[in-house]
Amino acid sequence: MKQTTMNRTQRTVCTVLAAAALAAGLSACAPLIVGGAVVGGVMAVDRRTAGTQIEDEGIELRAANRIRETFGDRVHVNVTSYNRQALLTGEVPNAQERQAVEQLVSQVENVRSVVNDLTITTFSSTLSQRSNDTFITGKVRASLVDAQDISANSFKVVTERNVVYLMGRVSQREANRATEIARGVSGVSKVVRVFEIVSEEELRRIAPQPAPVTTDDTKPSGG
Repeated sequence: MKQTTMNRTQRTVCTVLAAAALAAGLSACAPLIVGGAVVGGVMAVDRRTAGTQIEDEGIELRAANRIRETFGDRVHVNVTSYNRQALLTGEVPNAQERQAVEQLVSQVENVRSVVNDLTITTFSSTLSQRSNDTFITGKVRASLVDAQDISANSFKVVTERNVVYLMGRVSQREANRATEIARGVSGVSKVVRVFEIVSEEELRRIAPQPAPVTTDDTKPSGG
């Protein structure tokens, strides 16, 4: 009985730590993970190429800078790019600026398409709301990590005003399963799927291959 309780505790701790690492967004303190490589003892699978991951980071940075330079404090817009598809969330005061933000982002270098889910309102989300969104994102990520039948690192999770957005290159089965998991997280009011659906065959093709196991034949035997 004590052993079972210990195993459950260890599993819970591992889940929380893994979710925290994901939420950190590969910060300086987190293990470096690129394209399925193992660094610091953690295995992650990113179905984008290394070049596309860099492009996505560039899109987010350039888009944010242009929005700030053009609109200042009149809007609150978050740009999340996955495989060069830019998701826009946040608030704008009117339909004209909503369209203007979308057009501005669509002209950013390397952007393939834009998903505009900006809310028209004169009230930006509060610090408390944004903190709660961050907490929800962490809970969704932890739930994905805890699932045994999907790869949590194949998904990007964004939360805005209790609405969870799921992004990634996934199969239909993975999309349905992740949606089911996110909907079951407390505090989530809605789940929006921004997936690129690929076939199971395509997933097998793009999945990172494990590194070959090598042995040191020069090591002397015996004592």
